[in-house]
Parts: sequence; C-alpha cells; structure tokens
Amino acid sequence: MIAEPEIPTEFHLPQETETHFSSDTDFDDFDGKTYTPIKVKNSSGKKSKKASGEKGRSGNGAKSAPGMNRMNGHHQQNGGVENMMLFEVVKLGKSAMQSVVDDWIESYKHDRDIALLDLINFFIQCSGCKGVVTAEMFRHMQNSEIIRKMTEEFDEDSGDYPLTMPGPQWKKFRSSFCEFISVLVRQCQYSIIYDEYMMDTVISLLTGLSDSQVRAFRHTSTLAAMKLMTALVNVALNLSINMDNTQRQYDTERNKIIGKRANDRLELLLQKRKELQENQDEIENMMNAIFKGVFVHRYRDAISEIRAVCIEEIGVWMKMYSDAFLNDSYLKYVGWTMHDKQGEVRLKCLIALQGLYYNRELVPKLELFTSRFKDRIVSMTLDKEYEVAVQAIKLLTLVLQGSDDVLTSEDCENVYHLVYSAHRPVAVAAGEFLYKKLFSHREPDSDEVAVKRKGRQSPNAKLIKTLVFFFLESELHEHAAYLVDSMWDCAPDLLKDWECMASLLLEEPLNGEEVLTDRQESALVEIMLCTIRQTVECHPPIGRSSGRKVLTAKEKKGQLDDRTRITEQFTTVLPQLLAKYSIDAEKVTNLLQLPLFFDLEIYTTGRLEKHLDALLKHVKDIVEKHVDTEVLEACSKTYHALCNDEYTIYNRVDLSRSQLIDELVDKFTHMLEDFLQEDEELDEDDAYQVLSTLKRITAFHNAHDLTRWDLFGSNYKLLKIGTENGDMPEQIVVHALQCTHYVILWNLATVSEGSSTKEQLIMLRKQMRAFCQICQRYLTNVNTAVKEQAFTILCDILMIFSHQIMAGGREVLEPLIYSPDSCLQSELLSFILDHVFIDQDEDGHSTDGHQDDEAGKIEALHKRRNLLAAYCKLIVYNVVDMNTAADIFKQYMKYYNDYGDIIKETMSKCRQVDKIQCAKTLILSLQQLFGELDQDIGLNFDRSTPGFSSVKELARRFSLTFGLDQLKTREAVAMLHKDGIDFAFKEPNVNGEGYPAVNLAFLDVLSEFSSKLIRQDKRTLYVYLERFMTEQITLHRDDVWLPLISYRNSLLTGDDDTMSVVSGISSRGSSVRSKKTKPATGKRKLPEAEESNDGSWISREHSLPSPLMSPSPHLTSTVMREPKRLRPEEESYMGVYQMPQHQPAVDYNSQMSWLIAQRQQEEARQQERAAMNYVKLRSNLQHAIRRGTGLMEDDEEPIVEDVMMSSEGRIEDLNEGMDFDTIDIDLPPSKNRREINELKPDLFDPASIMDDSVLGVSMF
Repeated sequence: MIAEPEIPTEFHLPQETETHFSSDTDFDDFDGKTYTPIKVKNSSGKKSKKASGEKGRSGNGAKSAPGMNRMNGHHQQNGGVENMMLFEVVKLGKSAMQSVVDDWIESYKHDRDIALLDLINFFIQCSGCKGVVTAEMFRHMQNSEIIRKMTEEFDEDSGDYPLTMPGPQWKKFRSSFCEFISVLVRQCQYSIIYDEYMMDTVISLLTGLSDSQVRAFRHTSTLAAMKLMTALVNVALNLSINMDNTQRQYDTERNKIIGKRANDRLELLLQKRKELQENQDEIENMMNAIFKGVFVHRYRDAISEIRAVCIEEIGVWMKMYSDAFLNDSYLKYVGWTMHDKQGEVRLKCLIALQGLYYNRELVPKLELFTSRFKDRIVSMTLDKEYEVAVQAIKLLTLVLQGSDDVLTSEDCENVYHLVYSAHRPVAVAAGEFLYKKLFSHREPDSDEVAVKRKGRQSPNAKLIKTLVFFFLESELHEHAAYLVDSMWDCAPDLLKDWECMASLLLEEPLNGEEVLTDRQESALVEIMLCTIRQTVECHPPIGRSSGRKVLTAKEKKGQLDDRTRITEQFTTVLPQLLAKYSIDAEKVTNLLQLPLFFDLEIYTTGRLEKHLDALLKHVKDIVEKHVDTEVLEACSKTYHALCNDEYTIYNRVDLSRSQLIDELVDKFTHMLEDFLQEDEELDEDDAYQVLSTLKRITAFHNAHDLTRWDLFGSNYKLLKIGTENGDMPEQIVVHALQCTHYVILWNLATVSEGSSTKEQLIMLRKQMRAFCQICQRYLTNVNTAVKEQAFTILCDILMIFSHQIMAGGREVLEPLIYSPDSCLQSELLSFILDHVFIDQDEDGHSTDGHQDDEAGKIEALHKRRNLLAAYCKLIVYNVVDMNTAADIFKQYMKYYNDYGDIIKETMSKCRQVDKIQCAKTLILSLQQLFGELDQDIGLNFDRSTPGFSSVKELARRFSLTFGLDQLKTREAVAMLHKDGIDFAFKEPNVNGEGYPAVNLAFLDVLSEFSSKLIRQDKRTLYVYLERFMTEQITLHRDDVWLPLISYRNSLLTGDDDTMSVVSGISSRGSSVRSKKTKPATGKRKLPEAEESNDGSWISREHSLPSPLMSPSPHLTSTVMREPKRLRPEEESYMGVYQMPQHQPAVDYNSQMSWLIAQRQQEEARQQERAAMNYVKLRSNLQHAIRRGTGLMEDDEEPIVEDVMMSSEGRIEDLNEGMDFDTIDIDLPPSKNRREINELKPDLFDPASIMDDSVLGVSMF
C-alpha cells in the first residue's frame, strides 16, 4: 500500500550532501527561517537511476550537443527564457502535446537545470504572473524566497488569470495545460521520474505555490498537482499490473520440475520484480507527498473552484486504482464535502460517486460509506441547485441498481414525488428512478412468449396497472401530464402501448384478475389521453419548457407514424369507449379530446366512414344526456376539430352539426315562449329545461358561428324580462348573458371581414349598445354570480369596441366605437370596490358555502383577481379615465399580498401612457387617503398614528416606482409636487391666517417624493411654495408647522452640496466632485437662484390666487448679467422651464422669503467649502501616509487570502471513532503559514463550506 510520504519542499542545483525529512510536517514557512532542503528517500538504498544523456555537467556551464539548446524550434536565451516559451507553446495549442513534451525531455537529458527552469517558469506563467525565475535565483534562493519574489511581481490589476479568463482560447488552454502534465509524466514514467531530481523539484514547487495566499498561484498549482497525482496513479496502476504479471511468471517458472526450470530466467524475473517494487515505492512516496502536501489542505480551500478540482480528481483516483484508493480513508473526504455550501463542489462529489457506483464490482467496498452518507444523498435530491438535485437522483438510481435493499421505502418516497417537479431534468431523473424501482422487474417468461401476447395479456398490462396505482396514491398531485412527461424518456414502449390500455378498459378481466375500480378507470383514461397528447404535440406540458422544441427530420417522421397509429387504433375503439362510459362525465370529457389528435384523412383513405358516423352518433347522444359545462365544451371542440373543410369528411360532419343545432334552437325557442307567457310563478321543471338547452347552445356558440339562427332576439327578450321582473333564475341569466355576448362577437367577426353592409353595421351597433345597457342594469342585481358575469362581459365589450377597433386599417368600423359615460364608469368602479377589495371572510357568499375550505378561498381569490385585471385593462388602454385608478392605487399596501402585482403593473403601464397624468393619479390617491383620515380621526390628528404612518409608507412605495432616472420622470414628479402643495393649502383654517391650513400635514407625506426632484426643480418648487406663505407663517416654529418646515428643508437639501442629475452625477453622491479639482476660472458664477428656471408645469396650469395671500411675483435683479451658457443636456430642457421675461413688482412678504432663502443658501455654501477643505486635507494626509510606508497609489499590494483552517481542533472531531484497517492517513497541521500578525483575518471557516451537521460527527 501507499507508504508514509517524504514531501520535497525545495528545488535547487544538486549539492554534494543530501538532507532528508523524517516526516511530512517539516514544511518551511514563507520566510524560510526553518528551511531544510530534502530529497525523496530511496527506500531500497539504491543509487538514483539516470536516463541516457543525463551524465552531462550541471549548471550554466553544461555542454550540449549542437542544436540541443532548442525547444520547439526556438532558440533558448538568458538561461531558459526562449523567444517562444513553453507557456506560449501550450497556450497556442498548435503543436501536438506529444512533440512538445518530447522536445522538453531532450532538453532535460542534455541540461536538466535549464529544462527544469523552463518548467518552473511554465507553472509561474500559467498562474498569470509576469515575473521570471532566473538561473541565479534558481541556484541560490530557497523556494520560499522565490515564491515571495514572484508574489511581489504579481500583477493583479484585473484579478483574472489564465484558468479563469473567459473565451474559447483560455478554455482550451486549461485542457492543454492538464494534457501537458499528463503526457509529461507518461513520457517520463520509465526513467526520468525516478532520478530523484525532476519530480522532487516539481512537487516542491507545486506544494509551495499551493500554500500561497495569492489565489492564482494556489488555484493553478493545485490543478497541476492534482493532474500530476492522477498521472502518477496511472503509473502506479501499470506498475502494479506488471508486478502481478512478473510474479505470476516467476511462480510458473518456479513450479516447473528441476530439469525444465531455467534458473537464469528466475533470476531475471526476481530482479525485475525487485526493480518494479522499488519503482512502486518511489511512486507511492510521490503520491503521498502530493496528497498530504496539497490535497488535504486544498480540499477545504476558501475558493470553491479549488475544492471542486480536488474532489473531482480524488474520484478519478478511486475509480482508476480502486485497490489502493477505494477505501474509507479516501471516501471520507467526498462524504464530508457533500455538505459544501457551493453547489459546484457538491456536484463534483456526486459525479465522482456516480463513477464508483456504476461499477457493480466496486459496490461491496462502498457499503460502509453508503450506510453513513445515504441520508445526505437522499436529502440532496431537494437541493436548491437543480443540477445537484438531478445528479443526486441519478446517484440514488445507481445505488438502487447495485443493491435493492439499501434504500428504504421512505427514501424512495422522497424521490417519487419529484416526478411532479416543475423543473423537467429533476422530474426526468425521478421518473427514471421510479421506473427502475417499480417497472423494471419483468416476469420470468421468455421474451418470445411475452412479445406474442397482446392487449390485456401483454407484459405491459401489469405495469400499466402499477402506473395507475402510483398515480392514485399520489394524493397531493392530480397532474397526469407531468407524470407521463417524467417517464417519457425511460419508458416510451410502456406509455405508447395504447392497445393494452384500451383492452384494460373494454375487455372483461381474466379469471382471477383484479377488476379495475371506477376511480382507476378514470385515472387510466386520463393517463392514456396525456400519452397521446405528448406523442402528437412532441413537447412537455405547460410549465416544464421555455419554448417548443425544433424537431429533426427523424423525429418528425416518428411523430407522423405515431399519429397514424393512434388514429388507426382509436377510430374503431373510441365509439366503443364512448358507448361504455357515456354517462360518466369525467371519462367522457377526456375521451372526447382524442379526435383532436387524429389524422382525419385516414377516415377517407382507410374507408372508415362508418366509424365516423358511429362517433358522431355517440357525441350527439352525450350532448343530449349531459348538462355539465365541461362535457358540452368538449363535445363542441370535437365537432370543431372534425368540421375541417380541408378534409372530405367535412360535409358529413357539418350536416350532423347543423341537425343538432336546429334541434336545440327549435327546442329553446318553443320552450322560451311557453316559459315567458306563463303568468303564474315559474315552474322549476320548465326552468331546468330552458337552462339545459341554453347551456348546450352557449357551449356550441363558443366555438361555432351560429349567426344564421339569430339567437340575439330570444336572449335579449329573456334578459329584458329578467330585469323587469327580477325573479329570473340566476343560472339562466348568467348563460343568457354569455350566449348574447357570443352573438355580438360572431357578428363583429362577420362585419370585420370587410364584406358587410351599412345596415349590418347599424344593426350590430344597436345590438351592442342595447346589450351594454342590459349588462349595466344587471350590475345592481342581488345575485353575485349575475353581477360578476355582467361586469366581466361589460369590460370585454368596452375593450373590444374601444377606439382600438380601428387598428390595422379597419376604419370602416368607426361607427361601432363605444365609450362609457361617467355613470357607467362610476358603476364599474363601485363594483370593484365592493366586490374585490374585501376580506376573505366577507366573501363567504361567493364560494358556495365553502368559505372554510382552503381550495374554495383560493378559487374565490382567483376570481377576484380576474375581475380586477379586467378593470385595470380598461384603465391602461384609456377606455375609462385614468383618475379612476386612484381608488385602485390607494389599496396597494392594504391588499399587497392579493393584488400587489396587478396594481404595480397597472402603475407601470399608466406611466408609459402618460407620465404626468399617472403622477396626478398617484397624488390623488394619497389625497383621498388623507381625506379619509381627516374624517375618521379629525383635523388635529397626531402624525404618529398608524393611519398617517401607513399613508406615508404608501407614498414611499409610490416614490420607489419612479426609478433612478430622474430626467425621465422630471416633469411628472414636479407636477405631483405642485398638486400636493395646492392640496395642502387648499382649505384655510377657519381661525385665520395665523393658523395652519387644514391639510398642511399632507406636506409631510409629500416630502417622500422630494428625493426624486432634481436641483432646478427643487428651487422652482421652493419659489412656488413661498407664494402660499406669509411673513407670519415664516416665523412660526410650533409643532403644528413641522410638516411645512420639514417639506421646505427637503426642497433645500442638496441645493448647494450636490450636483444636478443633468450633469450626469447622482444627487446622492458626495460633495467632492473629483479627486482632481479644476482650477478656479476668472468667470463670474451666477447666483444659485438664477441657475434654475420656472417650470412650465406652473405656467401651463390656470393661475389662481392663493387661498392665503396673493401670488408673490418672481424677483428680478437690477444688475445686468451675461446669460450663463448651459450644457447641451440643460439646454434641451429649456423648453420645459422657461424664464419669464417680465416680472411685476415685489411685495414685502416675498422679499422677506427671498432674503431668508438667500441666507440659507449662503450658509450651505460655507458648509460645502468647509467640507471640501476637510476632504482635501484628509486626502493629502492619506497620500503622505502611503508614501511613508513605501506603497504607491499605482503599485498596490497583491490580493492575498488566508485560506487555511486553524490547525487546532481542525478535524479531530471528524476522525473520532474511526478505525481503519487500511492505510492510516495522518492529517498534520500546516507549517507553511505566516505569522498571524502578518496575515489578513482567517477567511476560511469550517462553517463556510460545511453544514453544522458535519462537524462533530464521526463518519464511520
């Protein structure tokens, strides 16, 4: 087995004396204080083997044959640095790796120091370091000093290095890098790797680099070391095979009789076995050095990519050389790392284990591991990373194949329910597990006999029953389509055995066979329909795919063949099934969907017209027997699918459909006349007959054009009498409204074709307007279902017959445009407020007595959401006034969980339509809430009350919807503030001007939007606010005036110490514009008050006198100033904010307000100058400190990380209780670390990659 390692930690020129480590703990630290050069000890005491040509002198003075100082066709210069270095050759990837390695070996044979220097620089450059190890450094410096020197020369400006750089070139470089190491070891495996020089140097270098705090060094060297280890494992495996062969030859020769025994051959075999054993020992020492020097530290590195590399390679070792590595001493690392917090690492663990469990010969060695970590693997099937969950399920499938007794029924059930997962790869993996567990066990009959049996006696019959049982036992799921899709890839033959399914439904059970129950038959019909649908449509059910799959030619041919087979199978079987289950609504509904997937041409080509007639007869019978809406709609869709004028069967089906509709319409007309002429109370039997016939007509009118039967008159008459009498049955009114709606839509479709006359347009307009009036009357009906139906239809009709009806060149339809009047808009809004914005408990009457049922509540909420969405659509498309949305927006916070997404989307769409009007609507909703607060609490309410806080919170949410781009919403936000100011001062206090206005507290709400104003608009609004303020108001500082003070301060904040958004710098930024300030110019700066212009949103509004005082005019300076030249982006907004040309005289109050504002602005400027001086002083001090410490601004210290765990108490608790009968893997603490005061805080914590459940638990 693998012996204890002696880890080489130094590379240098050969010396006369050799020093050896006695253990693997004698690592040198980065300072090289305790450095001792070592060599891998030769266990046999023999001299190191030399490759041919290795006897040349060492050092720079080594002589070589002519032309041998070339590598890959390029001259070497400066002691190992070529015109094209080894790194460049591997990076380009143009040369065959075999030739690249052969050239390096030739160079090594003639001067191994120069060749090793090339290899050392290759690893340094692969890490992204621009430094070069020179021959002088190689000869005289210790490895820790060389690594420190390279670290200092490391350029980490970008943070990228070859292994992490994007692009196909660097992705190829990674594979070329790994291939180079593998080929290098393979080509050197017979001589050079045993010379106690090359491998010692490489392992020492990689071990030192892997302990570096520079991520690039650590990542690159770890990958190289792991690939080197993999190559050595392959060499060890070959040696082991050769040793076994040699031992077998030796035993064979020795067992011969003395006369035939060849003693010379025995001696040669004995010598060969001895050499192989010595080589094996050296390889094992190298592997132990890499494993203990690199792997045991890096598998728990702070960087997930490094941990993933380690776990990936240890899986390769265990699979490649299972005799040496497949034991609990190595498996424990994979088990521990399955708790890693990074999905990438967990994924590598599962993939590594899959390679082991796939080989059934290795399963017995995994028994202990399986027993200890099975629960963790099962739990990973619910991993938040979908790919990890998929691989965990696949691993459990392999475990199941290896041993059927390992997984308990509870473990299997945890995987079973994942077949209903919305993520298709997870569901497919779970479906394969389910198939292996329940469906892969066949009866012991011969295959030939099984193939001959068909239908109910086929081998799939039992499996189909098992599938039905499984589907019914999954009580939490009722989606057969998802179950079928999960098993579609692994069990296509089973799912496409429609002959067996039909036989199970039609044929009588055999002797002793269990009969399918009614529930099981319904499940089988649903599964059969789902398999047929997926076969024809060739795409997963809704929710499991982002788009339709593009089929190949082979897949299209298979689809057509399957569709033909389905048609041929069910054209004869479907009538029989409908006849058997004609009274079962659930089964009939599913069976009637089968013709939608038929190839209807087969009815003609196969001469199957008699089966078509039988089908139509049974469909007609079902229409006459059932009144369920789902069944009737299924019949309507079946007729619609068969009535395709592209096929020759169209006339036959159209005749059958016309006869059916004629019968229904005649029956409805006669019954309606009798029903409406009776003076006495309505008879229940007559009402039921009218309702059932009306439901059938409505279901067919949905998919078929029945305009020639002229159903509008009879339905309108029925609805009109219902409004007059008020005692019409609820369901009759609901279906009459729906049927009339279909009449209007089919008439519109006929008119839209362009061949209509003016009379048809006039008639349709009259019918539409009369129907809208009827629906408006039913909005006040006592029955909730009637009101909801009338509301939904009204919203649809208003949407369809809005101004957009003329889109697409249909100007001829302009007379049909219908806009709702204010009365209708008010009634629609009232309906929404009364029936949508209610609590769950208040909606018990609309859930048919199931308000306590959770499903009933969800259904009721879904219905209310549809009602709200229908009304919001009218707002978005300008069918109703946008102001009506204020009553919707104000409910945003209260009903956020139920309708928050709908209301937020409505706000977004309204803002796209009209930003200013949308802003006015938002502030109107806040004003309404504020007014309700006044009514409930009173005028002098406390602003800390929950009601007022909720209004402020709603304002804050509204403010967030304006986004970060203040220029796009500039005018809208400014108009919002203007309306808010007007509202705050709208009603003066009855006590006089010295008292605050009634709505003054609203300014506190309005201040939530101040952050969305740019600087110019804040000044303009500040001037506008002063119009409502008198000198007496300005001097007040009482609590009742706090909203005004707070709002004024919000307009002044950022006036001087922040820059405008127009300049491209956010107003939230610091007052320091840049590290390099521009020198002051001689140009005179305009006063701040003149930088902004009055907004056109003030001048556009009709100017009304202020409630408190007359409007204060703007100030005009007596000093003539040269106008300031604006930036282009500012000039583009001059059209919005025009400066007035003539100003009236200024009164005293305005002068006082202006003087106060100027005083505040001057104080703000002084504060800004002080802040600028402080920042400059602090910046100069920091530069001085940096210069004092020798760190320049452009020469920053490389990014380093402390990546090692604390050596104390590291994993002792994990090893506790372990008793291995294989090799004893010591895990010594690392010595290659800086002093604690030289390092950054330890970034690696066991809890950062492992769950708490891992620590402190003995694994075996």
